[in-house]
This record gives sequence, structure tokens and C-alpha cells, in this order.
Amino acid sequence: MIIFARKNYLPYIKTDMKKSILWVAAGMMTLAACQKQAGYTIQGTVEGVADGDTVYLQNFENNNLVKIDSAIVKNGTFEFKGQADSIVKSSYVTYMKNDKRMLTLLFVENGNIKVALNEKDSQVSGTPCNDTYQNFMTSYKAIGEELKAIYTKAQQDSTLTAEQRDSLMTLLDEKQEQGMDKVYQTISDCIETPVGVHLLVSFASSFDIEKVEPLLNKIPAAYANDEGVVALKEHAATVAKTAVGKKFIDFEMNTPEGKSVKLSDFISKNKYTLIDFWASWCGPCRQEMPNVVAAYNEFKAKGFGIVGVSLDNNLESWKKAIKDLNITWAQMSDLKGWQCEGAALYGVRAIPATVLVDQEGTIVARNLRGDELKAKLAELMK
Repeated sequence: MIIFARKNYLPYIKTDMKKSILWVAAGMMTLAACQKQAGYTIQGTVEGVADGDTVYLQNFENNNLVKIDSAIVKNGTFEFKGQADSIVKSSYVTYMKNDKRMLTLLFVENGNIKVALNEKDSQVSGTPCNDTYQNFMTSYKAIGEELKAIYTKAQQDSTLTAEQRDSLMTLLDEKQEQGMDKVYQTISDCIETPVGVHLLVSFASSFDIEKVEPLLNKIPAAYANDEGVVALKEHAATVAKTAVGKKFIDFEMNTPEGKSVKLSDFISKNKYTLIDFWASWCGPCRQEMPNVVAAYNEFKAKGFGIVGVSLDNNLESWKKAIKDLNITWAQMSDLKGWQCEGAALYGVRAIPATVLVDQEGTIVARNLRGDELKAKLAELMK
């Protein structure tokens, strides 16, 4: 995943697509079709693979790829045939041998599906859902390349003045916001289709939960027991428990020195306390930290405090980052990485993430960064 300064910008597609974003510019009318035919045929080509090698059709279940069919490569081609389930879901065509890895997502719907499998830019087409999804891929990559070009110029062009560099970063922010708006609108428009359901499940972490919940309510009943949909609904329920206006949930962890502390130990002492979920290995967290340091230095005399909750696994890396980043406020962690129990209580699935709590323990804001954090503190601590 490519991470840009200031924010997490639209990344390139990866096979897990955990935090990636897609958007389609056209072709939404095809979503209504997903026509029923007498079974499906997946005809594919694959680059650089010897005759006799195997390509697999796989489902993604419990965070693992599960083989459901296989095809032998002949003259650089392969073919799958079958009858699609009544509920169309996404699957993957894969080739994995030695150091060669190729994978592409497709929707197994009845009809003639074409796949061009390669290591750089696989393509899927031929049926309504797959054509629509391919539009997502094409549009996504275009905006991704544009964002990458702006970021690269801002970071590497030594002829730019500080003002020009700031202008480019502002443009980057604007492009990101525009892309996010289109992503949300696209998912909203097609949420009652297999493509819409898949996109929401895959990329819900890109949006505030307040925007996700209305879409969850529109998912067709046929997908109610889908593994991803169930998990997303559970996540939404968790986040709702720690939404703005709710009371904070206390938890206990160790400081870098091994002392056990609770969130409540700090929240009761400050007018406002920022719970800052971060990690030493997180690039965006390190980029954001100077903003957090600046806010702390500006408002600590007025009663502002911070508790850092680290999603680190390594104690020494955590300690080094605290020193290197000039972090002077309280820190706690269970050193369980993404299995951090405190992060799970607040529905944190991406970092940096913040929760601002008042002295009475009421959550007043979530996910404030940069200038937004300073502006909120200035408003609250006049």
C-alpha cells in the first residue's frame, strides 16, 4: 500500500485489498442485469506459465483462499465451467508457483467470463458484474496514478519552493476528498448488487461509521449471513458503543516500563484527554505525530492530556519510537499488534486513530488529525 503524507491516499490494489479504495466513473446501468444463463464459462489466458501447470478458482474464507476448482494450462489458456450459485459472490482466479504469483478477483455469475491473468494488470470482463467491477479497477488506477504523480513531485522535486510544495499537498488533499466522495456515491448507488456488497465490505474502513450504517441497512437479505457482512455489522455495533456522546470504555495495559495503568487514571486528571492509537511501524502515525506533539505543547497548560495506545509487538521498537518522535505523554500497550484489546474495544481497524474524551468520560470527537485537532481543542478550551 502506498502511503502519502497528511492522509492515507488512494493506494494501489493489493491482493488482500484490506484498506484499498475503488471508484467507477460509468457503466452503473449494467449492475441491474447480472443475467442468468445456463451456467458459466470462464475462459482465460495466462502469461509466462508452462503447459501442464494449474490455475485455480478459489473463494476467500476465514482469511484463507479455499480451492473450489482447478484448470490445466494449455497453450497459455485455461477454462472453468460450472453453475453459479443463486447468490453471486466474488472469487479469485490464482496461479502460484515458486516465486510467481498471479491473482485476480471476479464474480462467478452465469455467462461467458473472460480473464487475462498476469503479474501486473489482470483483466476480467464479459458479464455485467465483472464488467462493472473492471470499471472500478480502471478508474481507481487512474486516480491512483494521478495522486502518486502529485505526491512524488511534491516530495522529490528539489526546484519547488516551500509554498509550491504546500500547494501540491493541498491539491493532493482535494483530490483525495473528491475520490472518497465518488467512492461512497458509487457504493451507495449499487449497494443492492453483488458488486456493491463486495465493495462496502472491502472498503468500509475508508468511511466514518455514520456513513456506513445506512448502506448496511440496504444490503439484500440474501447476503445477511455473508461472512464479511456479518463481520462488518459486528464492527459497526462496536464502534457505535464508543461514538461521540457515549462514555469511554476503560481498559488496562502496561507502560513501556512494565507498570500497569488504566485509561481512567489519566482521563480523570485532564479537562480533555486524547486516546491516540498508533504504532512505531505505522508510517502515517509517524507522519502525524509532529501535529500531535504540537497540539500537546500548545494546550497541555490548559488541561489537555494524551494517552498513547500502541499497537506494537516489539517493546524496544516502541520505546525507540517514543524517544525519536519526542513523545512525552503517557503510553500503554499490550504488545499484541493488531490484536490489541484496547483497540478492539473502540473498533479501531486503521491507525492513526484518536478518541477525544472530556473529564467526565464522555467522548466528544473521534479521528481528529492535524489542524482539525488544534481547532477542536481551541473551541473546547477557550
